[in-house]
Amino acid sequence: MVLYSDSELAQILDKEVFHLVGDAADALGVECYVVGGYVRDIFLQRPSNDIDVVVVGSGIEVAKEVKRRLGRKAHLSVFKNFGTAQVKQGDMELEFVGARRESYSHDSRKPIVEDGTLEDDQNRRDFTINACAICLNRQRFGELVDPFDGIYDMEDGIIRTPLDPDVTFSDDPLRMLRCVRFATQLRFDIEPETFDALGRNAERLRIISGERISEELNKIMRCSHPSIGFDYLYRSGLLAIILPELVALDNVATQNGRAHKNNYYHTMEVLENVCRATANPAPEDQERVLWLRWAALLHDIGKMKVRRWDPAIGWTFHNHNYVGAKMVPQIFRRLKQPLDMKMKYVQKLVDLHMRPIVIADEVVTDSAVRRLLNDAGDDIDDLMTLCEADITSKNEGRKKHFLENFRVVREKLADLKEKDYKRLLQPVIDGNEIMQLFNLQPSREVGELKKALKDAVLDNLVANEREPLMQLLIEKASMMGLSPVDGGAKNSQPAEAIPSDAS
Repeated sequence: MVLYSDSELAQILDKEVFHLVGDAADALGVECYVVGGYVRDIFLQRPSNDIDVVVVGSGIEVAKEVKRRLGRKAHLSVFKNFGTAQVKQGDMELEFVGARRESYSHDSRKPIVEDGTLEDDQNRRDFTINACAICLNRQRFGELVDPFDGIYDMEDGIIRTPLDPDVTFSDDPLRMLRCVRFATQLRFDIEPETFDALGRNAERLRIISGERISEELNKIMRCSHPSIGFDYLYRSGLLAIILPELVALDNVATQNGRAHKNNYYHTMEVLENVCRATANPAPEDQERVLWLRWAALLHDIGKMKVRRWDPAIGWTFHNHNYVGAKMVPQIFRRLKQPLDMKMKYVQKLVDLHMRPIVIADEVVTDSAVRRLLNDAGDDIDDLMTLCEADITSKNEGRKKHFLENFRVVREKLADLKEKDYKRLLQPVIDGNEIMQLFNLQPSREVGELKKALKDAVLDNLVANEREPLMQLLIEKASMMGLSPVDGGAKNSQPAEAIPSDAS
């Protein structure tokens, strides 16, 4: 955080685009200001590409004049219904809007908008740190207008609303999630009265669409330490509305003096471990990392549904991974998260997250590793990252045991991958050929024969070669009362293409 004088701000904004906008406004006889995130990030010394300009008058007319001055290379988009316009040229993107005042009805976050002053426009802003404005008109170029001392809140690391937080959050409940998101991104504290207002207005979040909630959640999940955001969401009561399944994990039962761990705080620890392992992802990996973090958040989501007390061994959570995987689509559907391969990826990791731990708790066998790699496929590295993050035991000896065995698992996985695991693990005789060989339709018998071949390959009992696999297939089929047709195995050839899901 750096405090700048008006003259220093004028030097920072001494760029052709800002002078051009100011001159266009002067030509039309109106005031204009750069506002919001761009101004905030100047003081926080953060890169920002979003330039929002407020005009005390018609933002659309100033945008048209800016487009005229930039020439044919610039592109103008006008949104009359919203009173806004956008000018783009290359990587530069300017958003123009007229200063306005807003009022809200209780059952909607869509405001009634009227023309207003700069003061009106700053009053309607969500937080003081986003309410600062810098004048672009020639006579006042670089002058800061900060009626709510937003720069001092930046200096103190505080998120605070410009006006009464109850009114701010009740008017537009999405601002509550933005409050948490900014606090998480910037590592700021939420001012006490503002935080208390989150709890008082939590129920208002129910009028917000799943899409908008998910957009903010994903931004929180991309932060360096998303557990900070989830702590604010939980303590304010917002998380109980968004993800009650996660809140349910904060429940520790005791029987005969034995208690299980708190699975909510364990989940937060796992999430932070995954974030540590995926810090600063390359641009091409950012989406994958986001959904890996979601898998960490939801990996134990099924535990409360399967929690049982067994007098012989204590508290159990058998099949919580399977139950949790079944819950993932329900949660994604409710939050309007994508139901495509991203959801299936999260579901897969939740389902498989116990497998490496079971392997690492025993002697690491080649057979178990081959089966794990077969089931996880290309997601095996992410699964291993999740499972290593899941080791949060305070017993250092047990933790060391697991992590050492995970190292062995990774070595065996690397060896398999080097040998082209897809070729090694998929039997060279497939379901299509089995159906042709025994004149079968898609059926349970075909599935059993395929499984017999696959198990033999995974357990390294038979080389993944045609002749030994065919011999095993004939033997297994004979035990099931099946005989090959058309001369048997020697004459069998792969069938014509049959959809792979037919078997």
